[in-house]
Amino acid sequence: MKTRSFVYTTAAAMLISTAALAQKVKSSLVPSAVASALKSKYPQAANVTWEKEKGNYEANWGGKSGEDMSVVFTPTGAFVEQVEAVSATALPAAATAYLKSHYSGKKVSEAGRVVDAAGKITFEAEVKGVVVVFDKKGSFVKAGKEND
Repeated sequence: MKTRSFVYTTAAAMLISTAALAQKVKSSLVPSAVASALKSKYPQAANVTWEKEKGNYEANWGGKSGEDMSVVFTPTGAFVEQVEAVSATALPAAATAYLKSHYSGKKVSEAGRVVDAAGKITFEAEVKGVVVVFDKKGSFVKAGKEND
């Protein structure tokens, strides 16, 4: 019984800490520098929702989920990164092979192509709450829990 209680307590703590990391933000509370940076860099962005995570502002829009594209800016409007949702089949072949080998039988629930401020491209795949990161050729870089 102690183990079950520990598991429930740990799960609740993880949910609370995840919620604390990514908080929904009303558009009216987004700094004007951030809103201007989004409009300047992504004029096509429509129906944008905002989150604040690790001190930065994340804009999400597009697709059925409203999160096919996400962009992160600092509070001063500096671009941090862009994540574009892709299908698992769009991951580089080496990444797909790695996932099949290390996460056999598990489904990729989300995948994305990430471009940071320096133009560096990486890919992310989420499998059972673990985010696996690959370089642009599909070589394994790291894996960690979501929001690490």
